[in-house]
Amino acid sequence: MTDQTPSTPSPVPDPTPDAVSAEPGAEAPEERLPATVPPSQLTADRFTSPPPIRAIAGLTPARSAGIVRQSAAARWVGFLTVIFVSLFIVGYWFYELGAPLGLSTPRLVAEADAQQVTDVERGYNLFEANCARCHGPNGLGPNEPDAATVGYIGPQLNSQEKLFAHLNASYLKNVLTVGGRYVCGNANSQMPIWSDQGNPPGPLNYRQIQELIAFLRATNDKTFEKRDPSTNEPIIDPATGKVATFTGWRDPNYKPAPGATPFPDCYLNALTAGGGAGASGAPAASINPSAPVVTITAPVGAATAGFTPTTLEAKANTAFTLTFDNQDNQAPHNVVIEDPSGKPVSMGDTTFFTGPQKKSYAVPALSAGTYPFMCQVHPTTMKGTLEVK
Repeated sequence: MTDQTPSTPSPVPDPTPDAVSAEPGAEAPEERLPATVPPSQLTADRFTSPPPIRAIAGLTPARSAGIVRQSAAARWVGFLTVIFVSLFIVGYWFYELGAPLGLSTPRLVAEADAQQVTDVERGYNLFEANCARCHGPNGLGPNEPDAATVGYIGPQLNSQEKLFAHLNASYLKNVLTVGGRYVCGNANSQMPIWSDQGNPPGPLNYRQIQELIAFLRATNDKTFEKRDPSTNEPIIDPATGKVATFTGWRDPNYKPAPGATPFPDCYLNALTAGGGAGASGAPAASINPSAPVVTITAPVGAATAGFTPTTLEAKANTAFTLTFDNQDNQAPHNVVIEDPSGKPVSMGDTTFFTGPQKKSYAVPALSAGTYPFMCQVHPTTMKGTLEVK
């Protein structure tokens, strides 16, 4: 064996077109990347602007002056646009929030005031259509001028003592949602549920409830227009030819007397408080079993039907027992006899109660004459006369 020194292989030359063409049927080898672009295919303006832009021969003084004028006009347009937008923003700011020193009313405040007027006017129509039949068109209940003939069974609402704090918005909403049982706890109260959120649902939706409350809480220092409920157009008073108007009930300047107690939650308690012509809570006098008995009845629905009978008779200068048979489970009643001066005759505890139940009262001897008697809850419908002979 002989040592063989490894020799370096000589490089293989790239095939040339001549070599390829020298071998018939051989394919051209794939060109390697990156490919070289022949100088003949390069363009000098490949990454430059087109000739019209590069040319500066057309930039004459006149053209330059035109460019300057256009630039100045554009600046003026921009300046005027900024001024206009700034004035618009300032004006809209004052329109929304009001001008300084009270020179204008903020838009939201004006809209709220206008909506309040609309609510009061709509609430007036709701009251006249649904509430006036019991509380009277003026909210005076049994003190309405025509109460003796119409017979309003609802209590007076138009009273500054009540409107001051008792008939607040929350209280009114609860009464309209729950019904009359919320007032004095009488489950058989004749006042129904008015809100459609009550149980069972009433006829008025939440907006109508808000409008009715807005009317009841409206102040008497503002005048509102009466509007037709169907068209919402102002009603013309045929006597004057002008738009008919009304005012609210609540006096914004009213203040209770110093030391005055709050109005009772139940209006019946207001009738029993204060003495005078109110119902008496004095202890009942003992009943004489041998005394003559006079009976009076309050049937079911007596708030509108009245007492039965409406005329009683008693013997002069003789004490007697008055038996009050209250059969009405829909509303509380009492009976009070008044002397000729209008003061209640002392006959014990004459506070209100709901039927069916009976109470007896010891009436002292009365001189001959005519004595009116009444239920102090419904004085215009439940009344009569006692003939003492």
